Amino acid sequence: TKMLYCFNSEIKVQFIKSMIYIALFRGINVGGNNKVEMKKLKSLLERTGFENVVTYINSGNVIFKKSGGGSEAELARIIEQAVKDEFQLDLKIVVINSNHLDAICREIPADWVKNDEMRTDVLFLWEKYDYPGVLDIIKYKEVDNVKYVPGALVWNVREKDYTKSNMVKLVGTDLYRHITIRNVNTVRKLHEMVNNLE
Repeated sequence: TKMLYCFNSEIKVQFIKSMIYIALFRGINVGGNNKVEMKKLKSLLERTGFENVVTYINSGNVIFKKSGGGSEAELARIIEQAVKDEFQLDLKIVVINSNHLDAICREIPADWVKNDEMRTDVLFLWEKYDYPGVLDIIKYKEVDNVKYVPGALVWNVREKDYTKSNMVKLVGTDLYRHITIRNVNTVRKLHEMVNNLE
């Protein structure tokens, strides 16, 4: 089992300069629940005042620009309220900016991938659990490689060992209710899309 801690004191300074954001919805279009068409979501965010809105796949990943910026927490509240008013859905989201996404992607080992042999997921954290000690909460096993970076946990396990992993035991916990999960391929694709916008 490997535990790694990564910190970047420059991240918060960089946040202020960024104007590109990524909204990551939790529990959207899963198992037939909380259905939202991405085309309609894109239109809603444009009407709410966001610019250059781009969605990626159906799991609720939205890249946008916002004139005048704003804190990630403020933007999350605006989007959550707009979605509630429009679709009558009480959805939670994490908003990060492009510098934060870049920092997370830089800390993911290149050989941590998602394919037939390996599973790597990025667990984006709500503020309640966004601290290094979150590693102590997870009762992971020897098959698990878990890495904390500000804003996220990166969880890596061999596909053949997934049933032995404690990743599956997160479901139903309070921590699980304060994360939204994306596989590493999705995260890297979002990073690529953001870079193309900048």
